[in-house]
Amino acid sequence: MKQKICLELHHKEALPQIELVIDNDSSIISTQTTQDSVGIEKSIKNMALPMLTKFHAGYFRISLALCSQALLWKTLGHPPDNAHAYRRMLGMLPSTAFILLWSLALLTLLSLSFLYTLKCFLNFASVKDEFLNHVGVNYLFAPWISCLLLLQSAPFFTPNTLFYQLLWWIFVLPILVLDVKLYGQWFTKGKNFLSTVANPASQLSVIGNLVGARAAALMGCKESAICMFSFGMVHYLVLFVTLYQRLAGSDRLPAMLRPVFFLFFAAPSMASLAWISISGSYDNASKMLFFLSLFLFMSLVCRPKLFKKSMKRFNVAWWAYSFPLTVLALCSTEYAQEVKSSEAHLLMVILSVISVLVTLVLMVFTAIHTDLSSQALNSRPSADLILTTSRSSTDEL
Repeated sequence: MKQKICLELHHKEALPQIELVIDNDSSIISTQTTQDSVGIEKSIKNMALPMLTKFHAGYFRISLALCSQALLWKTLGHPPDNAHAYRRMLGMLPSTAFILLWSLALLTLLSLSFLYTLKCFLNFASVKDEFLNHVGVNYLFAPWISCLLLLQSAPFFTPNTLFYQLLWWIFVLPILVLDVKLYGQWFTKGKNFLSTVANPASQLSVIGNLVGARAAALMGCKESAICMFSFGMVHYLVLFVTLYQRLAGSDRLPAMLRPVFFLFFAAPSMASLAWISISGSYDNASKMLFFLSLFLFMSLVCRPKLFKKSMKRFNVAWWAYSFPLTVLALCSTEYAQEVKSSEAHLLMVILSVISVLVTLVLMVFTAIHTDLSSQALNSRPSADLILTTSRSSTDEL
């Protein structure tokens, strides 16, 4: 649309007519473009918010499981020269399968990290609530534990490289910051005393320090490894005694989160692996931690009723089964290599097979329920975009 303005100027002599042409089309187009972009941003935000509201740090259980599996496959894929026949059998796993698994673990971790970062920008209030939740805050350790596990299983570089050491510092610093926050409030004044907030998920904070200690020991930083190991073990002893006593308030865990009880044997298993890397040998301390892990594992397996309610309907909390089983299988691998008996190697094979099968089953269930969630999304605009079956995101933590 154009507007023409004609001005006739008369000054002594008739001057030529001046014609000014004002073009409003460009301004209208730019206004429409701005409105369209704002509308698109609102549409994207409206579509993303329901998904991000249901998304929480508990979904990093998936990356924990896959990253620990990658470490298990790397360990089994490199048997020593004097390995037992069972160990050589497991060492026949194709290297291509390990590369694919490691890549899948990396892709999963990056995807979950992107979603959680997006949630921090679009729904920070929910992230703050999760940070203040006595269960949810522990899963803020999970992405950094996953990063450290993925770093230890990386097929492209070794622990003695500068890149490895730089990544170690990047992944460990958030764990140390969370340590100061979490451990500090356990023994200082306030509402969050350990006896009131302790729950099985609290062991993730211990596992984070132990995984960091093992990674530090592998790259030769023994002082850093001992430092992180001491942080983890001292607080593990206090936490284990608190949980074992079942003090009032320390057992506040929804029934659907019962799979988290498997972390009871994940912590001593990781402690055994970390101490092997620090000491350089499988000594009696490592064996004691491994035997404790086996005892706690058998204690939980012999009580299936404990997990009955949580198994009625699929939930992302099921992924809590995989990571502890994988760490226990890793620990049994080191034990079998030390004692060199057929019984120990048979135990290693059994635990490794169980770990792999559980992870595969969880992947299948996750894929099925993701597909069902997509179908529900097409039929109902308000359906959840995340594979979840619980009524509230807080309970899923």
